[in-house]
Amino acid sequence: MDQTIQANYEAAKALYARHGIDVDAALEQLAQIKISMHCWQGDDVRGFLNKGQALTGGISVTGNYPGAAGTPEELRSDLELAFSLIPGKHKLNLHAIYVDTDEQVELDKIEPKHFQKWVDWAKEQGLGLDFNPTCFSHEKSKDGFTLSHPDPEIRQFWIDHCKASRKIGAYFGEQLGQTCVTNVWIPDGFKDTPVDRLAPRKRLKDALDEVFEEELNPAHNLDAVESKLFGLGSEAYVVGSHEFYMGYGMQNNKLICLDAGHFHPTEVISNKLSAISLFTDGILLHVSRPMRWDSDHVVTMDDELIDIGRELVRGDLLSKTHIGLDFFDASINRVAAWVIGTRNTIKALMRAMLDPVEALRQAELDGDYTTRLALQEEFKSYPFGAVWDYYCEKNGVPVREAWLAEVKAYEQAVLLQRGKEPVEAAESNV
Repeated sequence: MDQTIQANYEAAKALYARHGIDVDAALEQLAQIKISMHCWQGDDVRGFLNKGQALTGGISVTGNYPGAAGTPEELRSDLELAFSLIPGKHKLNLHAIYVDTDEQVELDKIEPKHFQKWVDWAKEQGLGLDFNPTCFSHEKSKDGFTLSHPDPEIRQFWIDHCKASRKIGAYFGEQLGQTCVTNVWIPDGFKDTPVDRLAPRKRLKDALDEVFEEELNPAHNLDAVESKLFGLGSEAYVVGSHEFYMGYGMQNNKLICLDAGHFHPTEVISNKLSAISLFTDGILLHVSRPMRWDSDHVVTMDDELIDIGRELVRGDLLSKTHIGLDFFDASINRVAAWVIGTRNTIKALMRAMLDPVEALRQAELDGDYTTRLALQEEFKSYPFGAVWDYYCEKNGVPVREAWLAEVKAYEQAVLLQRGKEPVEAAESNV
């Protein structure tokens, strides 16, 4: 342990201890939290199933930074570097289009065997896996409807795909000993004002009932449903709205996914956590950063991220909340994006654990709002950075910005070499 880091940590511990905060216990709790890092940041949501398929479903990735992963092996290499720079042991969130197989297979026919290499890799890395059916970027989703499609044949295709995805998720959970969250998101909606808002939602409800008909072991797989306010091509109406999925999730005991970008620009998910927690057994978070719309920017240490951490800690919601990331930026180094976003999410949780929650709660109960405000403001400058440095050092990952040098070296040695023609070896004269 670096002596300066250790000394700074001990000084910070003593300062926090004045308010009854056990920093060592906080870090032990933090080490138990698994963040589900999303695979699709590494290749701009392209996947490996249908190479060359244009992005649909209102999904757009901007930028052309070199080095996007083009194969499962390249993506796993990038992920290994990212995870090595992030403290703790976590999970990887896979989409169905990230199959790793030489077999030609359609989305409605995928099986666990098509993801066996991912399972083997996750075992080697000590990671869990989460999963998502991919209801976009496919010829049967190009008109903007999937599970709520009026054509029963197309609708059945997507029902079968989601059924297959749940079985894959259950296999992940069984093989890895970590529960897999299988999250259903669909892009269905109208670009302009519809005449009938009810019929598509009836079709979606019936389709979901069929998707979830088979009971799966909840120790292996948990189902989640994810809403959206609008999307590119569904500006006027989205079938799977927040109200729809909140009702469906509560009625059918499914996790309700709250995505930070899937609400009105001035609406935040931190304010929803306590309310939903009272009526559900679990919550799925997709931590992202919207900028004017659902733009999925890399997660930064902004007010909303800090508030999400505080709500989870102060409400004792960590044990029932599954935390995943959802952003994609092709304008910067993709590995760096993972590292920045994931480290920030963990750091926000740590900061929340170092707040004087009991003193703040008591001041609030006493109506002493002066003390409440004063403590909240003063703790913004408490030395949480010294605690974070210690946590990184203890976990064997780079402290502060030192991780960037490793990413830059990898960029030169690996990322910038992708797509280049191999240099032919000179003919031997021997």
